[in-house]
Amino acid sequence: MLPFNPFPMVRADLRRNRLLVWATTLLVAISVATGVAVISQERALRQGSALAADDFDLLVGAPGSTTQLVLTSVYLRAQAIPLLDGDVLVQASEAAGVKYAAPIAFGDNWQGHPIIGTIADFANRGGNFVPTQGRVFQRRGEAVVGAGVPLAIGAAVSPSHGLHHAEEPDDDSKQPDSAHRAVHYTVVGRLSARHNIWDSAILVPVEDVWRVHGLASGHDDIDGEHIGPPWNLKQLPGVPAIAIKPDSISAAYGLRGQFRTLRSVAVFPAEVLNDLYLTLGNVRDLMSLLAIMTQVLVVAAVLMALLVGFLARRRQFAVLRAMGASRYYVFSVVWIEVVLLILGGAALGALLGWGTSTALSYWMQSQIGFAVPVRPGAAEGLLVGGLVAAGAIIGILPAWLAFRRPVAEGLQSG
Repeated sequence: MLPFNPFPMVRADLRRNRLLVWATTLLVAISVATGVAVISQERALRQGSALAADDFDLLVGAPGSTTQLVLTSVYLRAQAIPLLDGDVLVQASEAAGVKYAAPIAFGDNWQGHPIIGTIADFANRGGNFVPTQGRVFQRRGEAVVGAGVPLAIGAAVSPSHGLHHAEEPDDDSKQPDSAHRAVHYTVVGRLSARHNIWDSAILVPVEDVWRVHGLASGHDDIDGEHIGPPWNLKQLPGVPAIAIKPDSISAAYGLRGQFRTLRSVAVFPAEVLNDLYLTLGNVRDLMSLLAIMTQVLVVAAVLMALLVGFLARRRQFAVLRAMGASRYYVFSVVWIEVVLLILGGAALGALLGWGTSTALSYWMQSQIGFAVPVRPGAAEGLLVGGLVAAGAIIGILPAWLAFRRPVAEGLQSG
């Protein structure tokens, strides 16, 4: 009798049937890669967007779309939003339970890097965000830059109007207006990396942004040196958004209720993100369903290919039996071949899926402005493990047929 070691026979069969091996492996790999990429990318997008919103506990804006308020304020997605009356900023700054209430003013850029007008407390997040170089701005005309801005400490820049950089035409009539050309910011600090769009931002005193657009400074000082609160209501223009840092969770909910009025909306960015996640989750569920259907089709195709291969190898199995191989030996050869094909395809598909998701994350980061971390998770493991288990089960059918087939019948087949 043949020794009970099916692996030499398995190795010989796989070498002899290279075309079937590669076709089956690639078919399984593509199916697994699709599922892994969809699941991992959706989770990475949720995690990345949530991390990017960590610096914004409570946002207050003018009545309108809360989604647009969050996208514009947190992710700096360029779009005009209605201005909030200045007296709301005064109320927010003086409200109980507020560590700081920071105006967020947009409108200018330097070579594509958005220039954001705010207060020093927001730039260092209430003292919790220490610059890696220099310091936070302390007077007008100073700027602190994000980790991704290519400006050295001491560099001087002038803003351009608009949220996007455009090549300036040669026609002098189309040059930036004199108000923008007259403004110069000196870089005094660099913030540590936050791995979001704010790494590419330049933060300046909000008073400078108001001044360059011909608005009041928010103060009644003659020398024009004062920055930040307290504000003079009579000199305070409207602001696109206010980022409030509460001193406790209970204060956060109280402030949200306080500023949900006919004149303002107050939202936790996480609430808006949850609504977006629900929509994203519906898309993920649809894509996951398509991936599962693809895997079902792949399993069926693999089963059909294996059955066809079994029929073509009936004589080989019969010869093995005639040479003394037991039924269990033949069963083991067929079953191990099936499992190895599925396992190899699943492993290759997992690598392709995570590789594709990682490459897509790098591309998405450049488009949406925040890191999209791709990490292996339990869902992908369940997907891969489920397919391998399904392969082990479907491999029983051709192995069982080989196990039960009479030797004489196999020898008579052509």
